[in-house]
Amino acid sequence: MGRGPRTFDPDAVGNAETNAWASYYRREWWPFLKSAVAMVHEGFGMGRPRTLQGAYFVLRANQKWAPYPDNDPAAAREYMRRFYELVLRKSGLGLDPEEASRREVEWWRRHREHQYGVVGDEEPLVDALVDLYSYVYGAPAEDVREAARQRVLAMKHSDAWVRAGCDLADPLLAAEREALLASYRSLRAAVGH
Repeated sequence: MGRGPRTFDPDAVGNAETNAWASYYRREWWPFLKSAVAMVHEGFGMGRPRTLQGAYFVLRANQKWAPYPDNDPAAAREYMRRFYELVLRKSGLGLDPEEASRREVEWWRRHREHQYGVVGDEEPLVDALVDLYSYVYGAPAEDVREAARQRVLAMKHSDAWVRAGCDLADPLLAAEREALLASYRSLRAAVGH
């Protein structure tokens, strides 16, 4: 069975996303792009041209989101809308790219609020991820909640890793990786047919 949004290899996607997060926080955009190519390829199974184009859209969305506090959420959503348009063409998922991009950037916003102590409760972040997953994959919310919880745990480790100085040898990065792997394994189990 080939790669696709319901048949992805959770370990490949989780490892690529860990590398992407580390590159994002270190503002190393070339390694981020390479990780984004792996995430898009492994997660959605698009051909090479669409994978490269999709990874570029993910990179640009993250660059627009990255500055704190003066980021550009509208531009980030626009790049993610373009990404989800590519996903829609290949995947057959029943999603609207505009809505998918809104939900994607919403969890980014919730994470940032949690990361900077604006909101201490992590449930709004979990709920935002559940909203994204259930929408994109057409899955019941309760089926994807554990994947969302594990991803939020990965974010906690990532945030602690950032506060500690972004050292690639820090065990917090390994803990982040394990939580992301658990998240994608749970998501794959929930959405795979």
